Amino acid sequence: MTARYCSLAQQPAPAFAPGLAAERIGALVRGHRMWVNNTVLHYCFFTDHTDGSVIPVPGTGETRRVPWAGTKEQQDVVRECFDEWQDLGIGLTFTEVTDRSEAELRIGFQPGGGSWSLVGRDALRAGLHERTMNFGWDLTAPGERATVLHEIGHALGMTHEHQNPGAGIHWDDEAVYEELAGPPNFWSRDRTYVNILRKLDRDEVNGAVWDPQSIMEYPFPPGLILEPEQYRAGLHPPGTLSTADQEFARRWYPPAGTGDPPALVPFRSAALRLAPGGQADFTVEPPETREYRVGVFGAADTVVVVFEERDGEPRYLTAHDDGGTPANATVRARLVKGRRYFVRVRLYSAWGSGETAVMCW
Repeated sequence: MTARYCSLAQQPAPAFAPGLAAERIGALVRGHRMWVNNTVLHYCFFTDHTDGSVIPVPGTGETRRVPWAGTKEQQDVVRECFDEWQDLGIGLTFTEVTDRSEAELRIGFQPGGGSWSLVGRDALRAGLHERTMNFGWDLTAPGERATVLHEIGHALGMTHEHQNPGAGIHWDDEAVYEELAGPPNFWSRDRTYVNILRKLDRDEVNGAVWDPQSIMEYPFPPGLILEPEQYRAGLHPPGTLSTADQEFARRWYPPAGTGDPPALVPFRSAALRLAPGGQADFTVEPPETREYRVGVFGAADTVVVVFEERDGEPRYLTAHDDGGTPANATVRARLVKGRRYFVRVRLYSAWGSGETAVMCW
């Protein structure tokens, strides 16, 4: 019997201007969904039974409206899995909130709606009253903790491991389509292709080497995989965070250092000596209340995010991603004297000569 699988909707590929170098495009594809490090990701649960949506009833041609609210027992499994990722010592922090307007991640428990998550920063494009993650079956059942760890992996920016082109998987395509068309998934051919058969770009995957033990790997019954030969009898990942999963999370979100980042003083530039994927953090304590600009200078693709410190933690204020454009990332924000702000700059790639720098003015 086929397992119930995470079902991601296909997202449009990022569009880049013609003529960009392959190395530059690769860096943009690898990083465009990743959060800047030292972000506090706030999550909330839909609890109001007026929040819901209409879903099809498999095999009937009918639809029904199903709420998104879940039980405390289901919520507790999700809380525990956020803690498990957090306990790796990564540079992201997960904080539960009750006000959805404060949450980057909004979680529903719609039975029959499938389990899925938006990937990384794609969550920021969802509307305030929309889910960024859903769990479509009972998470308290044996083995379902793996479903939650998997969906949180997507929220961190991870992709499906079996779609890694380095896996070398040769599928029996029609057997896969037939298996997924039936219970418990009832997938269309398009959904099966998007989530299983489609090979990802090498720059999209979690690592160059396929990790069949990854939490992002589906289990598969016998008869779907033709090659590698050892998986003809099925593929059965353990449902836990593998060593490679942990390395991926720590590589993109290394533990925060001790002490405050250096100050970014208005009208004084700070050099950015970053490797691709690197990040520089600064604090800003404005000498007066007014509108400021924070921007990067130089031939580089970057994302700049400004946070305001509230109740001892950084809260997202504004951001700009200049990836793939000739312009530099620049944000405008009203900064208040007596408050503290954090500026985080992540470099995709430096594509020209000369140094890059950031300034607040």
